[in-house]
Amino acid sequence: MEKKILIIDDDTRNIFALALTLKTKGYPCLSATSAIEGLAVLKHHPQIGIVLLDMMMPDMDGYQTLSAIKGDRQYAHLPVIAVTAQAMRGDREKCLEAGADDYIAKPIDVDKLLQVLEKYGLNPQRRI
Repeated sequence: MEKKILIIDDDTRNIFALALTLKTKGYPCLSATSAIEGLAVLKHHPQIGIVLLDMMMPDMDGYQTLSAIKGDRQYAHLPVIAVTAQAMRGDREKCLEAGADDYIAKPIDVDKLLQVLEKYGLNPQRRI
């Protein structure tokens, strides 16, 4: 089964830009504009292989979302990558301590993102 990337970010511009970039590289994506929506997408799409999670969202932030994902035995081993504009000293460690598998700062370095995806076993679709 082909693995998809789930992007959870409250800013639709970020989703659009990231999904477009990933799709042009051959990675299929799903998206959600809130943590609640993201958790629902996760439950209805078993082919999700990795989550790119914005850490700064209203209502339920990335830390709470991360806890909900990692606290569910079904998703405990699903790689979750913290994506945040907060690139202050200690933020990476805070995200990793909260359960994120990796961390990428905004603006996103596409080459670094592709390396992270490969690290967790996601490969682009082959085009015919």
